[in-house]
Amino acid sequence: MTLRFVEVADGVHVLREPLLDVNVTLVVGDGGALVVDTLSTAGQAAELAAAARAVTPHPWTVVNTHHHFDHCFGNVTLAADPARPVYAHEVAAAALRERPDELRRAAYEEMRGERPGLAAELAGTALLPPTHVVRRETVLDVGGRRVLLRHPGHGHTDADLMVHVPDADVLVAGDLVEQGGPPAFEESYPLQWPDAVAELLRLTTPGTVVVPGHGELVDPEFVRAQHGELVELARLIRAGHAGGAPPERVAAEAPFGARAALLAARRGYAELDGAG
Repeated sequence: MTLRFVEVADGVHVLREPLLDVNVTLVVGDGGALVVDTLSTAGQAAELAAAARAVTPHPWTVVNTHHHFDHCFGNVTLAADPARPVYAHEVAAAALRERPDELRRAAYEEMRGERPGLAAELAGTALLPPTHVVRRETVLDVGGRRVLLRHPGHGHTDADLMVHVPDADVLVAGDLVEQGGPPAFEESYPLQWPDAVAELLRLTTPGTVVVPGHGELVDPEFVRAQHGELVELARLIRAGHAGGAPPERVAAEAPFGARAALLAARRGYAELDGAG
């Protein structure tokens, strides 16, 4: 299947990679462009680059919404030759710079049971760390278009960035918002995640197009509903911890399904115990 971008707002295009249902966003300005996330492998990233070239001849800057493999392992292909700026939160940049073997091992372990072929590719993927770090907020000029990169606090990870294109009313949420399945809590901060999503919602209007990390595009009402579920999950975790309930009991009552909620409950309990 050939990867291709679809225009979702003026000069803003989204590509949906079918294997893991990952979204990549391309913002095109006058003489410049921005690619948000780079997929999982050199092969995927080469297809992504070809799809971007079918839309624009302009040089691009790259943004990684966080350091998980499906959002940044294609950096070498998209940004190394020729060298291009790569932006990410400072924690994500440090992980890619200082712990590449750990990230490759984690990606391999995550995929080896379900997709062994992909796992083998991930284990051998060369990683390119970001060249520019974002601490709280950075504004980019993308061919005359103002694009905001903002870290909304801890949520899906401690290194999430959202990307706001105000002149097109598009907000790229990364894995802070998920449509294709439940949120992923493995490295999450479930007690703080609702605040991060609330920060994201403050940048929306009724007509905002929100690009989740995976799945179909959504609107602010979808994000508000997911925010409400995250608020309820955090409430249940706090109440269960205070009452001495096992995390399994919290998970049985929580949104998002027992498996995802159990991961969240364990992460939340560790945070409340001072270990998170």
